[in-house]
Amino acid sequence: MLEVYFESDKEAICFCEHLFQFNKQVELHWKTTKEWGNHLQLDYEVSDSDFMESIAKAMSGVFVTYRLTDMINSIIRRNYYYKNSDEIERIMDLSHWIFTGDDDDIQLVRNYKDPSQLLYSLFLTNIKHSEAIHFDSIVHFQLKIFKDQIIHYVGLAIDEFKREEDHQAFIDMLRGYITKRKPVYDTIHILQGNSFSFFTPDGKRFSRMELRMLMQKEPLYIVGLDADELNLSPLIAMAPEKIKIYGDDPSEPKTLTVINIFQERAEFEPFSSFPFPYDLKNK
Repeated sequence: MLEVYFESDKEAICFCEHLFQFNKQVELHWKTTKEWGNHLQLDYEVSDSDFMESIAKAMSGVFVTYRLTDMINSIIRRNYYYKNSDEIERIMDLSHWIFTGDDDDIQLVRNYKDPSQLLYSLFLTNIKHSEAIHFDSIVHFQLKIFKDQIIHYVGLAIDEFKREEDHQAFIDMLRGYITKRKPVYDTIHILQGNSFSFFTPDGKRFSRMELRMLMQKEPLYIVGLDADELNLSPLIAMAPEKIKIYGDDPSEPKTLTVINIFQERAEFEPFSSFPFPYDLKNK
């Protein structure tokens, strides 16, 4: 028999739901006490180790569901001194992304560590060989190692947030720059590829030399653009009234950047809509 205490009704219910997912061989008796809140008495028919692992997994699930967001919020405010609600919300989103993400980039950011596994191991360590488990006591006093890791993840999220801010400031600067420019061409057609291929309104492809000559006529250095960059810089130099991008990947990063800067001036269409004769194998 094992006694488990939860102060919160929602957390107690969540714990039971998780526990029965992991282990259905449990008999549960539930009562409430004035001193400890929800008192769960658990009788089980499996080995102690399997049962304790189920308890630890269930408690980890409760923590992620009801406590993780509050912990992140507190860290953002108290450890990193953010007060603006919009900034806090974005940093929280990024922190959750770092915590839960499983793609290769996030795995690399986390040094291929699983924070959920650390949380589980801390709960397991604290409930082994115990006859009475107080969830709130473990959360408040036994998760320092986990909290330190979350502080680190929030710091990484803030770094990403600052990069986003810098990028958006750069985008806004370029938007302001092109609104003051007189268009060199009414419409520019672009084919996606490792590098963009640019075409005049009548379908003539720009050579690299022609692109560089156009760029040399504009002081692009004042907006931080590299003279050797041949995807965005030519468009800023030409500042066309209309940009049509043709391809098969509307979420391709270079394409998204152009659309983000030129907004309603830019539109995306499939390769098949490209209006001029061109061998797409050589794009």
